Amino acid sequence: MKAPLPSSAITFDLWHTLIYLGPRAEERYVQRQISLAVETLEVARPLPGAPRRSREDLAAIFQQERVRAVAEADKGHVVSLTEQLTRVARAAGRQPRPAAYLTALGKEIARTPFRMAPGAIATLRRLRSEGYRIAVVSNTVGEPGAFLRPILHRMGLDRGYEFALFSDEERWTKPAPAIFRKALRALGSRPSQALHVGDGWGDLEGARRAGYRAGIYFTGLQEYGPSYRALHAASNTKDLGADFRIQRLAELPALARKLLPVP
Repeated sequence: MKAPLPSSAITFDLWHTLIYLGPRAEERYVQRQISLAVETLEVARPLPGAPRRSREDLAAIFQQERVRAVAEADKGHVVSLTEQLTRVARAAGRQPRPAAYLTALGKEIARTPFRMAPGAIATLRRLRSEGYRIAVVSNTVGEPGAFLRPILHRMGLDRGYEFALFSDEERWTKPAPAIFRKALRALGSRPSQALHVGDGWGDLEGARRAGYRAGIYFTGLQEYGPSYRALHAASNTKDLGADFRIQRLAELPALARKLLPVP
């Protein structure tokens, strides 16, 4: 008996690929995360001998740690939110209370008006109807995947893919090839039979390192809020070297058929 042919698979980034916030809403969202961290630190018990810190000091410490976590993510390393908040608290001279921040963040995410990328559901349905296996591979540096799953379910997006891998639940972030390969094993595919779609360097570089047939650069939702853009400034300045680009998700099925016919 012949072994079954590997599936043709397409993995997707999440943020600014399948879901997004407009620049102003994204800026409010990032600033709200900073405010929640400051509020959590202000009510935490000071460590012995710790200096007094202003709200501006606490905000700066949180932002410095977030920049560090993003830089580590660019290397493929996970720095969990619990670890981030613990480091922030110690740098601020406060007793760590990451659970309090996560509780507040969960409520904030639940009421944030995330938007679906135009054509996302129709594109996912089209690809699946043509025989492609679909998964999401997302770096979750600032918000846990567990908080995003209800959002995706509410939008109906989770009916368009088989599963989502979130980096905070794994040992790697994009561009580490391991997170891509784990997704492909679950989809019954090989890297040479896979495409990845995303808006950033980690997407394209990760797909390249993992041996994908191609990484596809999605440019349709790149109006970032200023704080988000600054946070990812180092990644934004790297050479993407994209061989394939799409501005609308609706362009993807035709490109997928050309690059990666279904067996």
